[in-house]
Amino acid sequence: METLAEPTSATKGDLQLLVAGETLRLLPEKAIYWERCSTLLVADTHWGKAASFRAASIPIPQGTTQADLERLSQVIERTHATRLIVLGDLLHSREGRSAATFEKVTQWRRRHENLRIELIQGNHDLQAGLPLADWKIVVARPPVIELPFVWQHEPMPHAEGFVLAGHIHPSIVLKGLARQTLRLPCFHLQQNQLTLPAFSSFAGGYNIKPGRGDRIFPVADTGVVEIPCN
Repeated sequence: METLAEPTSATKGDLQLLVAGETLRLLPEKAIYWERCSTLLVADTHWGKAASFRAASIPIPQGTTQADLERLSQVIERTHATRLIVLGDLLHSREGRSAATFEKVTQWRRRHENLRIELIQGNHDLQAGLPLADWKIVVARPPVIELPFVWQHEPMPHAEGFVLAGHIHPSIVLKGLARQTLRLPCFHLQQNQLTLPAFSSFAGGYNIKPGRGDRIFPVADTGVVEIPCN
């Protein structure tokens, strides 16, 4: 795997990788764009998570799902993607299936009615239930093989190809000289798999400890960057 060319004005903040013979763009919106197939990939959108907390009488501010939908629209329009693959956990829970959440997603779907959307089911999807029929989302159980890639929710190697997955919400803790720390969501590249950060802005993260040969790409203010792994 190698880093490719300098970013252009249309890809500012993106970072390009060559994996399995294909060029992928890691995007600061916490998504991946497979340009040859006009395909955008995200993981762990967790729509309705805030509504799930409010249903349990936990006071959570509204607007997180709407903000994430707007960010998703922006990256679709920026990349001109014609296809969206969600690598699991589209909806957060059955308790989050509120009328308000459904209306927001339905309006968003109408805005992108020509976009093909595929969901690779994750653990939350099995509990939350299927998306509404009006959203026209093709649902599949993992793994889904589309060589040279394998779409999964949980990051684990697969004999048939290079895995793209989510599930663990990877993040990295950076330490400064004055003992300050900064925690950032990141893309985690291992030998034959790439794990995406959670797309949801209301999702925790799992602090990863890079292994030998791993590569880490945090999502920083300036875009996606690579940091050395010691």
